[in-house]
Amino acid sequence: MKIDNGTGGSGETSTGGSGSRPERSAVDERGRESINFFTELKRRNVYKVAVAYAIVGWLVVQIATQVFPFLEIPNWIVRLVIVLVAIGFPIALVIAWAFELTPEGLKRTEVADAAVAPRSRHHAWIYVVVIAGVFSIGLFFLGRYTVSKPPTYGQPPATAGSLPPKSVAVLPFENLSHDPDNAYFADGIQDEILSTIGKIGDLKVISRTSTAKYKSRPENLRQVAIELGAANVLEGSVQKSGERARIIVQLIDAQSDVHLWSETYDRELKDIFSVESEVAQSIAGALKAKLTPETARSLDQIPTRDAEAYNLYLKAGYYVREATSGNSDPASVLPKALDLYAQAIAKDSSFALAWAQISYVHSWMHWFSVDDSPAQMRSAEDAARRALALNLQLPEAHVALGYVAYWGKRDYTTALSEFEQARKALPNNSAVTIAIGSVYRRLGKWQMALDEFYRAAALDPRDPSVIDEAGTTAAGMRRYSEALRLFDRSLAIQPSYWSVLCDAALVHVLSNGLIDKAKEALAQIPAGIDPQGQGRYVRFKVAMWARDFADALKILDRAPDWLLNNPGHRPVATLVLRAQALEASGQTQEAHVAYEHAIPLLEAAINSGADESPTHASLGQAYAGLGRKVDAVHEGLKAVELLPVSADAFDGPVYLEQLAEIQARVGNTDEALSLIGQLLDMPAGFVISPALLKLDPAWDPIRSDPRFQKLCEEKPN
Repeated sequence: MKIDNGTGGSGETSTGGSGSRPERSAVDERGRESINFFTELKRRNVYKVAVAYAIVGWLVVQIATQVFPFLEIPNWIVRLVIVLVAIGFPIALVIAWAFELTPEGLKRTEVADAAVAPRSRHHAWIYVVVIAGVFSIGLFFLGRYTVSKPPTYGQPPATAGSLPPKSVAVLPFENLSHDPDNAYFADGIQDEILSTIGKIGDLKVISRTSTAKYKSRPENLRQVAIELGAANVLEGSVQKSGERARIIVQLIDAQSDVHLWSETYDRELKDIFSVESEVAQSIAGALKAKLTPETARSLDQIPTRDAEAYNLYLKAGYYVREATSGNSDPASVLPKALDLYAQAIAKDSSFALAWAQISYVHSWMHWFSVDDSPAQMRSAEDAARRALALNLQLPEAHVALGYVAYWGKRDYTTALSEFEQARKALPNNSAVTIAIGSVYRRLGKWQMALDEFYRAAALDPRDPSVIDEAGTTAAGMRRYSEALRLFDRSLAIQPSYWSVLCDAALVHVLSNGLIDKAKEALAQIPAGIDPQGQGRYVRFKVAMWARDFADALKILDRAPDWLLNNPGHRPVATLVLRAQALEASGQTQEAHVAYEHAIPLLEAAINSGADESPTHASLGQAYAGLGRKVDAVHEGLKAVELLPVSADAFDGPVYLEQLAEIQARVGNTDEALSLIGQLLDMPAGFVISPALLKLDPAWDPIRSDPRFQKLCEEKPN
C-alpha cells in the first residue's frame, strides 16, 4: 500500500529504507512550520492590517500630494509624509503580530487569545479598508479632475475683499533729487527694499515687473491694489544730495486708505545699507507677519559697507533691468552694466551680491545670443563660484549657479536643485519661480511647469511675459484653447507685446490651421520691433504655411545671416530658409545656389565652436536640398543626438521634427512617418500638429502617402 506524502511524486512505501525516513520527516516538519507560520499570520490579522495600512497610507499620500500644494504647504512636508508612511508599514505589521484589539482595548496577542473566543474577534479592519478605499477613490478622481482643469491662482482677484491681508505691492519710488540722473538711485533703492521684503515667507509680495507699470502715487490706489492682487501698498520717495539721502516710505491699506506705518530715513550714503532691513521688519510688524530666525538673520545682512561700491551696483542694476525688460538693446547696455559691476567689486572685492549679478548677466548674454561664446559661460561660472565662496547662504549666488547649469550646460537637475535652494530664502521672487517652471518644462514635467508659471503670475500679475510662458507651456501640452486664453490675457496687459503676438500666431495655425488669424496677430507687432529676427522668422513660417512663397522671400529681404527661431530661440541660417522658399516656389536652380552658399557658412560656424543642434539641423536641410542624402541624414541625426527629447523635452522635439523633414525630403518615407508619429504622441504641440501637417510644404514629398494622410486627420492629445 502506497502512502501519499504530499510531494506530488510517486511516493514511497511505509516500509522504505531506513536512511530516507529522517530526511522526509525533516522536510515534513519544515513544511508544517511554514504552513503554521502563514496560518498564524492570517490568524493574527497581519495580512488584513497590511492591506488596510496600504490603502490608508495611499489615502494619506494622495491627500499630501493633491491637497497640500493648494494650501501652499511646503514640498518638504509632502516628502516627509511619504517617508513616514513608508517607514510605518513594517512597524504596523510588527504591532499587528504582537497585539490584538479587544473590547477591553489593545492587548498582547497571547493575553487576548486566552480571553477572547476566536469568533468574537473584532473586525474593525474591514470598516477601515472599506472607508479608506471609498475616500481614496474619491480623492483620486478629485485629483484627476482638478489637474485636468486649468489652475486659477494666476488670475487677478475679482474683488477687493478677496485680497490676502498679508500682501504688499511696492510702487515705484519718486525721485525727488534735483539731478534727474539720480533716477537710478531711487529705482535701485525701491528694488532693494522690495527684494528684502520678498524674503519674508509669511507675506505675499508683488514683483517689481508688475508694480513698475504704475505711478509712484496713483490716484485710484484701491483699483491699483485690486489689479496687483495686494491689500497693502508701499509708497516712497528718495532724495539724494551729495553724500546724503532722504528716504520716505509709508505703508497704506489700499482699501481703506489708512496709513499703517510711515518713516523718514535721513542717512549718509555709507549708512544707507540698513534701511532695507529696517523697512522690511517694520512692514512685517505692521502686517503681523511671522519672521523665522533664518529670515530675520538674512534681513540683517549688509551686502557691502562701501558706499561707492553700492552706488555703482545700483547704477548697474538699472541697466540690467532696462535690457532684460526689452526697453533697451541688450548688446549695448549690458556691457555697461558689467563695467559698473567690475568697478563695484574693485572697490569691494567681497561684494558677493555684485559677483552674483555679474554671473547672471554673462549667463543671460550667452543664452539669449547677445554673445553665445564659451567665454561668456566661463565668466558666468567663475563669478557665481566667487559669490558662493564669499557667502554660502547667499540665495542670489544659488540663483546664479542655477543659471550656469541651466543656460550654460543644460544640466537641468543641478539647475533645479540650485533654484529650489534659492527659493527657500526668496519665496516671493517670481523670477526664481519662472526659472523652476522652465526647468520642469525641459525635464518633461509639463503640468508641474504650468503650475509654477501660474504661481509666478500670481506674484507678477501685470507681467505679460510670465503669462506668455504659461501659454506656451499649455500649447506644448496641446491645450490650445487654454493657451489662446492666456495670450489674450497677456495682450490685455500689453497689446503690442511682440513675443505674445508671435506665439499666438503660431498657436492659431497649430490648433486649427487659421492662417488669417495668425496674420492678424502678426500685423499688430509695431514696426521696427524684431529682436534678433524672431518676428521675421515667424512671419516667414506663416507665409510658407500659407504657400505665399513670394511673400516669404520678401520677408527675408535684407535679413541678417542668422535669425532666432520659435520655439527654441536658437539661431538658424537665413540662406537655408531662403533656399526652402525658392525650392517650394519651383525656382530649383536658385534654391540650389542658396543651399550651396549656406553650407560653408554653417560649416564655419560649427568649426568655430557653434557645434549645436540648430547649426547641424540647418546644415542637414541644406544637404537634403542638394540631394546629398547620406550627409543630410547624418547632420539631422547629429542635431537630435546633441539635444534629444530625453535630455530636453522643450527644445528636443524641434530637432526631431527637423530630422523628420530631412527624412521626408531625401525620400526616407517610413523613417519620416515614424518620427511624425512619435512627435504627435508626445507634448510637442508647439512644434507639430495635425492641422499644421496639412499646411506645411515641408511634407509635400510624402503628402500622397495614405499613412501621412491618416496622421493629418488624427486629433491632437
